[in-house]
Amino acid sequence: MEQRTFNQLLAAAVKNGASDVHVKAGAPPALRINGALLPVKVPALMPDDTKNIAKFILANARWKGDIDDLRDWDTSYAVEDVGRFRCNIFRQKGNFALVLRAIPFNVPTIESLGLPPVVKAMSEYERGLILLTGVTGSGKSSTLAAIVRQINETTRAHILTIEDPIEFLHEDKLSRVVQREIGPDTSTFSAALRAALRQDPDVILVGEMRDTETIEIALKAAETGHLVLSTVHTTDAARTISRLVDAFPAEAHDGVRHRLAENLKGTISQRLLPRATGKGRVVAAEIMVSTESIKEFIVDKERTHEISEYLAKNRDVYGTQAFDQHLSELYKTGQVTLEVATAASSNPSDFERALNFE
Repeated sequence: MEQRTFNQLLAAAVKNGASDVHVKAGAPPALRINGALLPVKVPALMPDDTKNIAKFILANARWKGDIDDLRDWDTSYAVEDVGRFRCNIFRQKGNFALVLRAIPFNVPTIESLGLPPVVKAMSEYERGLILLTGVTGSGKSSTLAAIVRQINETTRAHILTIEDPIEFLHEDKLSRVVQREIGPDTSTFSAALRAALRQDPDVILVGEMRDTETIEIALKAAETGHLVLSTVHTTDAARTISRLVDAFPAEAHDGVRHRLAENLKGTISQRLLPRATGKGRVVAAEIMVSTESIKEFIVDKERTHEISEYLAKNRDVYGTQAFDQHLSELYKTGQVTLEVATAASSNPSDFERALNFE
């Protein structure tokens, strides 16, 4: 496949609202639209087609070796007047395959993502740790970008991002934004985060909490007066806390819980659900903000599971919300169907029972 033809495929994908483009030898390309993977009505690609696509993407990337030595590689790819794409190139059955995630040129706003006002309030914190959680493809990167945009447009600060690869591009507004990419700009998240402490940042975005060292340095950054934004692949606040604690040796768990209690200012746990109209997807989110009770739940591992119930009960006071609580609201306002809401709930039978009692 020629580069021009492939670029036309990406343009069609963006036009049709696809979130991802899948390419492999032996099958036609496929687009993920509203969560469903749909094949494009074109002939199946040959091994040379996928290799050629990999070649012209790598020509603009940091890969300097022999393409035949490549097994897995993350990079980005841009098409003028179309958009940018986060790209993973890999092998399957010996041939090249690719998955590209569409990244709009325009950075989203908190409002455009349908997030509650408390998320905007989180962007005003001067220090601490804010985590975006959810499975792959749940919109974490978009929400992080929206928070950075909010800070950029309202605060005179130095915002430093560490990403793999760089996704949304931020222009300086009131803030000065520096974006570093793993590979061409720095070796690892932990190395970049360690260096960041010497670069006078006010806000540090770390693309992902991948290892114990990164978590440790991020906590240190939060403790020393920085606002740290990052992501964790967990489904809710309670599991996020457990995941971070379990990254450390058992003898350190109590200390880590106390550090998290003092420095974790909030979590936003997301899932993307198909809209009832069949067009597009909507964010369902659990929102946790730090309170004295939340700190107690973090410190005491026997009470961490109480967080979800607490979030639901204190929505009017702190702007928090439990995931099932938001699902119920999305269903009642007609944004998602009952079937979708029930399937996505933490406990489907309890969810339906709660709806019947309201």
